[in-house]
Amino acid sequence: MDHRPPAIFVGGAPGLDFLNSIATPLDTPVDWLDDGEGYLSWLEQAHLVPGEVLRDMRARALPGELDKLADQARSLREWFRGFVGQHKGRPLTAETLAELAPLNRVLERDETFSRIAVPPAGQWPFRLEVQRRWRNLDALLLPVAEAVAQFVCTEDFSHVKACEGPACTLLFADHTRGHARRWCSMAICGNRAKQAAHRRRFKAHQRMGS
Repeated sequence: MDHRPPAIFVGGAPGLDFLNSIATPLDTPVDWLDDGEGYLSWLEQAHLVPGEVLRDMRARALPGELDKLADQARSLREWFRGFVGQHKGRPLTAETLAELAPLNRVLERDETFSRIAVPPAGQWPFRLEVQRRWRNLDALLLPVAEAVAQFVCTEDFSHVKACEGPACTLLFADHTRGHARRWCSMAICGNRAKQAAHRRRFKAHQRMGS
């Protein structure tokens, strides 16, 4: 049985949710990618890989192969963490392309193809779908690399922020009006900040009354 709590998805984009796959939701750090089974579980929770593909990969994997895959995922995550940490708070420029070479090397492994399929009822009779060939375990790294690449190509890094919670490591893309978001979640760090402010006011009031 998986000992990890449900994964956290507060980043506002799958690429940042990937970075947030290691966090401290309460008092103990949790790495949802610390082994192969954890990585597959995270992919399923993130809806990045179909469940039937994950079941097939589990059945086909040799001992230790899934853990090696998780090693690759963690390496990609920490490379992207360094990239985001260096560039968040300001727009990307064309000069950063050279720094994206590690990501492009992963993307070059992809095997995708297009096919004509029937869409949901009420739509045009056919649509063109992009499908992926899941030939080996390494293919399970591609949806994450694609999510990271989409984030790099579509997100304004000026709005990428770190949660202001003192012990929080979570990142998010601030899509709020006015870009005034401060917390990963109001229910977690936002509430903690309110409670801490209340305690400070209460102590200050006690000192003034003494």
